[in-house]
Parts: sequence; C-alpha cells; structure tokens
Amino acid sequence: MSTAEKLLEKLRTHNYTLATAESCTGGNIAHTVTAIAGCSDVYKGGVVSYCNEVKMSVLGVEAAALEKEGAVSRPVVRQMASGVCRVCRADCAVSTSGIAGPGGAVPGKPVGTVWIGACTPVGTAENVFHFDGSRAEVIEQATEAALSMLADML
Repeated sequence: MSTAEKLLEKLRTHNYTLATAESCTGGNIAHTVTAIAGCSDVYKGGVVSYCNEVKMSVLGVEAAALEKEGAVSRPVVRQMASGVCRVCRADCAVSTSGIAGPGGAVPGKPVGTVWIGACTPVGTAENVFHFDGSRAEVIEQATEAALSMLADML
C-alpha cells in the first residue's frame, strides 16, 4: 500500500477531508492522490501557488512573511496550509515550498531545500527537508515526505 493510500485510509477513519497547497511540487501531490480511484470522498482540491502573488491573493499568505523569511520558509508553508483549508473547506492540508533545482539556490537555501507544512483539526507542523537528486527526484521526494508527514499526524 502506498503512502497516499495509507493517508486516504487514515483520513476516512477520522472522517476528514484533504486539500493541497503546492509550490515546488507543482501539483504532484494532487496528482498522486487523485491517481487513486475513489479519492473523491476525501480529496477536496488544491492550489498550485507557484508565484508569491497567488500565495498572497488566493491562500492569504502575509506579504510580511514573504518579505522577511522568503517563500521557502516555515511561516509561509504554515499559512499556505491553513489558507488552502479555508479556500477548499477541508479539514486537513499539506503545503510545499522549496527549491527543486537545478537553479534557484540562495544563500542558506541550496537546491533540494523544501519546507513542508501540514495541518489537521488537532494541530499543525512544519519541517524543512534537504533532498538530493534531479528536479524530478526532489519533487518526488517532497511529495512522499508531505504525504507521510500528514499521515503520521493522524
């Protein structure tokens, strides 16, 4: 059983719904979930917020958080997760923001740096990960980590 399938089972057990807010994963988490037949009873939808304007206007991320910490940061993924729960009227969410590469590294945030946020009705969490590999490999690893992180919280 895949991590996504395990997450869907846990969500069903708690009668929770799911939404996704993705930047660096570009919709791959949503794709992974929706590839599973029957997911529509749990998965509400998602937002691919690749630019900061969408993070702010759709998800409600504060401009001050983006200016102070940058898009690849704890406060931004926290606000992305809570924002997509609001927009999609979901109980739980995962969010990603990172540098999948091959370019885009900045001081202190090398390629492969990904912040992942998760929220449930009983708590939130944000973790930073440092993945190795190609752009596609970073995206796959971030997808798996996001699904696993939320599953572990339930």
